Amino acid sequence: MNHATPLIATIVAGLTLAFLFGALAHRLRLPPLVGYLMAGVAVGPFTPGYVAHQGIANELAEIGVILLMFGVGLHFSVRDLMAVRRIAIPGAMVQIAAATAMGAALAYAMGWGLPAGVVFGLALSVASTVVLLRALEERKILETDRGRIAVGWLIVEDLVMVLALVLLPALAHGVGSGGAIGTILALTVGKVAGFVALMLVVGRRLIPWALHAIAHTGSRELFRLAVLAIALGVAFGAAMLFGVSFALGAFFAGMILAESPLSQRAAQETLPLRDAFAVLFFVSVGMLFNPNVVIEAPLALAGTVAIIILGKSIAAWLIVRAFRHSTATALTIAASLAQIGEFSFILATLGFQLKLLPAIGRDLILAGAIISILLNPVLFTWITRIGHSLGVSDPIAEPEEEVNEGKGHVVVVGAGRVGGEIAIRLLEAGERLSVVELEADAAGLPDHANARVLTGNACSADIMERAAIGDARTLYVAIAEGFEAGQIVQKARQANPALRIVVRAKDAAEVEHLRKLGADEAFVAEREIAVAMVRSVVKS
Repeated sequence: MNHATPLIATIVAGLTLAFLFGALAHRLRLPPLVGYLMAGVAVGPFTPGYVAHQGIANELAEIGVILLMFGVGLHFSVRDLMAVRRIAIPGAMVQIAAATAMGAALAYAMGWGLPAGVVFGLALSVASTVVLLRALEERKILETDRGRIAVGWLIVEDLVMVLALVLLPALAHGVGSGGAIGTILALTVGKVAGFVALMLVVGRRLIPWALHAIAHTGSRELFRLAVLAIALGVAFGAAMLFGVSFALGAFFAGMILAESPLSQRAAQETLPLRDAFAVLFFVSVGMLFNPNVVIEAPLALAGTVAIIILGKSIAAWLIVRAFRHSTATALTIAASLAQIGEFSFILATLGFQLKLLPAIGRDLILAGAIISILLNPVLFTWITRIGHSLGVSDPIAEPEEEVNEGKGHVVVVGAGRVGGEIAIRLLEAGERLSVVELEADAAGLPDHANARVLTGNACSADIMERAAIGDARTLYVAIAEGFEAGQIVQKARQANPALRIVVRAKDAAEVEHLRKLGADEAFVAEREIAVAMVRSVVKS
């Protein structure tokens, strides 16, 4: 291996092994995140063979954190949070306090100080967004009241962790300073307040305006670069000018941009790069993990896993029941939160860098995360059995809504300008619809008794099944991405050979390509496309 190119070697080794381990994890029906962490362990200093450059991996991980937090801000929904605020806000706060107290107690038993205990407890208190959403989607409960409560709960946890990331450096500088810690915290809060005020007053106007100006140029490359420049530039500027973390700057950049009508496009355009650097972040975290902790500290590890899986679950169940929600809701929330992930890694890494958390604490958090993610599907099964024993007929699975039951309905993929117009005209014609949209807050989503909205990727077999594609009469694919549209057409044709498929295309070459894959008709253009696509079927 040529060590004159450590950057290239680190990126190649990280992405290649992440792909291999991630594919293996997917094959075993585990979150790919487990595979990414294992890839990091494989190239880390604690396992034999090639060792990636830790310094470069850490810098790549910083970019990953920035883009991860930008994505969190971009998908932050005040509307979703407010809809379940009565249970999600107090519930999450109490659960975080309970988990932090349990973690601090375990840390005290191991002889650590209070700051280490607080960081350790906070890291154990927050669930993984990726794992939680995947679990809810697999069980078809993401769009139910229970699913919305779980997501709202997670939003509150994320906000608390953002605040913790801001305050940890102040806590680290104030340790051992006695009364100076109050001054340091006040100064930190003042800097954060200044940054937030600047973003709300200036950024709220400047960022959407700049993005709209670039969008009007018609250049996809410039738009993608503009979004990345906003994410990275605001994060770097926040750190340099206000002394706040990259994470907070990126989160606010995403949150401000989320208010723009172009937020969905911004999320789609930057998704590949965000995913790539997020993978490198998880690989970097895996490199820090010392597997020897399993042998050297088995009791501490058992206690850590018990807090994550049992302590948090019991606390969440009691909290939800105290708010007079059903046993089914309490069991769902308890199972959903019984794991840790992205924010836990960020907190553990930052706590170790600031010398607030010992190395073994970081290793316990990483090991606890891996074990809890592996056991989470088992916990859902176990809780289902508990629910049955308590007389709850089906505590996890949610019955499908009746609006689209039966054969002959229409499936519309994409709720943008074209898809939204298609949905409106079909509903006016009295059709029953299943609308599949990647984003839950897309502008064109219909609000009608005959329309059901499914959030997710239409290429997913689960989404296709929920849309009842096998019983559908017609499929409209109204997204602008030809490659993804082709995948949808192929899978839909396999599931329902009699289905009539109408698609949107960019040019004549793409029309021919989509027809070869199984589309009955393909239309080019944008303003007239929706009307033409509907008329082609409604009049036939």
